Amino acid sequence: MQLGTRLLVSSILLGVGLAMDAFSVSLANGLGEPAMKKKKMCAIAGVFAFFQAFMPMTGWLCVHTMLRYFKMFEPLIPWIALGLLVFIGGKMLVEGIRGEEEEAKRETLTPWILFVQGIATSIDALSVGFTIAEYNFLQALVASAIIAAVTFVICMAGLRIGKTFGTRLANKASVLGGVILLGIGIEIFVTGVFF
Repeated sequence: MQLGTRLLVSSILLGVGLAMDAFSVSLANGLGEPAMKKKKMCAIAGVFAFFQAFMPMTGWLCVHTMLRYFKMFEPLIPWIALGLLVFIGGKMLVEGIRGEEEEAKRETLTPWILFVQGIATSIDALSVGFTIAEYNFLQALVASAIIAAVTFVICMAGLRIGKTFGTRLANKASVLGGVILLGIGIEIFVTGVFF
């Protein structure tokens, strides 16, 4: 019972911590499309939840199978996240400044861009595989599922908040969304490289 409680509490806390980048991107996505339907919101939150579960499990598998290769890849994680988010955020920012608001809204949430956002916001979760390395496979799977559930709820909240403010901000939504994504990319990079 002790391990079960510890697993639950630590997984929820990990989920909250890991979901903050996805929350911010969800906020930006909501800003970019204030009329977003609930089905699309669930799909977006689901993508982020999937990647937040997939990455720790991938890290766990790396720890238990090919640790030395993962250690070589780990320093690249902040660079990859920065590159992906600067690309997406910069594109949104430029299109918003040029006044291509409708095009920016359409392009921001294509399946490909959402896939890239999912990877960019969860790639740092690979290293969570180290923190759950003591768990057996089933425990790691449960921890990842809890992280996914927490991420889903937090992203839905981000999308709702973004939609609310997106309606009010109208033509500046893409600019603000792009700035948020650039900020997240820089934060992931600075934290990963210097701390």
